[in-house]
Amino acid sequence: MFAQQVAAAQPLLIGVLLLWSAYGKLVRQDSAERTALPRLVGEDRAAPAYRAVGMVEAVIALALLAPPVWIVEAIAAVALAVGFTGYLVYAKLVVPEASCGCVGSSAKPVGYRAIGRALLLLATAGTAVTATAGWWSAGAGALVLIPEAVLFVLLSAELDRYWLLPLRRLRLRITHPLTGTATDGIPLVATQRRLLLSPAYRAVDGLLRSDIRDYWDDEDWRFVSYTARYDGRQATAVFAVPHHDSTPESVRVALVDETSGQTLYRPTVLATAG
Repeated sequence: MFAQQVAAAQPLLIGVLLLWSAYGKLVRQDSAERTALPRLVGEDRAAPAYRAVGMVEAVIALALLAPPVWIVEAIAAVALAVGFTGYLVYAKLVVPEASCGCVGSSAKPVGYRAIGRALLLLATAGTAVTATAGWWSAGAGALVLIPEAVLFVLLSAELDRYWLLPLRRLRLRITHPLTGTATDGIPLVATQRRLLLSPAYRAVDGLLRSDIRDYWDDEDWRFVSYTARYDGRQATAVFAVPHHDSTPESVRVALVDETSGQTLYRPTVLATAG
């Protein structure tokens, strides 16, 4: 009985997530250029394909949220999740500098978190296929959506600025920043030296308004942020420095609006910058 209630609740979570994802694709269509779509379908078809995926997501989401319940809706969600997972694996292997483009606001390259989120979506959609009642009849099974939603948040790099970055800044305020500096990791000064020599840094040097403001490691990359200003708007410059590629051309950068999180500027031809 409880398992059926859990299955019935899944379309609510999937529908909300797909609407969020569709909104990002339909509103921020310029994000298509920093995904793997230009490599996969061609430069001219990337934006239309990105928009089409957003429309498909919106249709499936509305079908999942609105009665009556059809098993075909959950099966469509499973197929979509399989497609997402395959695409993200392709992007990580073939175009490792490409961003996920899942919601349209993150410039971070595809990582294991994004793939994990797609697999979690696949698992919830697979559970929804077994539902025999609508999400409004889930009862106590709806409580399972709370930890599932938390897990989705933890796996969403697009939401890091709302919880992860504030936590890091809080940690710096309550602990001495030089405590425990002995580490086997890459020193920040070494990362900064690579940044200063990179075409990416030269491409945005005139837009920077601070020294290094924050940095963190995520899988195979170190991310470094600076305060910046672009076209009269307050922004954050986020550099992505790979751990295992020391060439200056491997460094990537994106300028993100402080308020909306929208990418304002992302140099695409860095090998000849400067």
